[in-house]
Amino acid sequence: MSERLQPGDTAPAFTLPDADGNEVSLADHKGRKVIVYFYPAALTPGCTKQACDFTDNLEVLAAAGYDVIGVSPDKPEKLAKFREKESLKVTLVGDPEKKVLEEYGAFGEKKLYGKTVTGVIRSTVVVDEQGKVERALYNVKATGHVAKLLKDLAVQG
Repeated sequence: MSERLQPGDTAPAFTLPDADGNEVSLADHKGRKVIVYFYPAALTPGCTKQACDFTDNLEVLAAAGYDVIGVSPDKPEKLAKFREKESLKVTLVGDPEKKVLEEYGAFGEKKLYGKTVTGVIRSTVVVDEQGKVERALYNVKATGHVAKLLKDLAVQG
């Protein structure tokens, strides 16, 4: 079971392929705040709702100095399909080896329909301009999460 991150921790560096196969690194966003969110699978109802919510609020978040990166275990081809089908503007990257998911504490045991399973734990980590963890939220809900995050970060929509 991976350790969960705490505020003040250094966010683990990563470089992962996006929907077009281009490499996206956390380091590329130095000097801006980054919301890194982890979701189980592209093209599923909850994950679609969450990605659409982030897309709908992308301009507001960007104006407040936040970039958004969605991470799932999906391959770039599936991410591209997801992006096209839902007209997503949020940056989606794939972590098929689940290495980054584990480093961020977003992969491990969770409850699913009353059973304990191992998988992606829907999580959001807010990284500050210096690459430190500002907030680490685990087991977040797909629906309403972005609205709550905007409120918690005091970002005006």
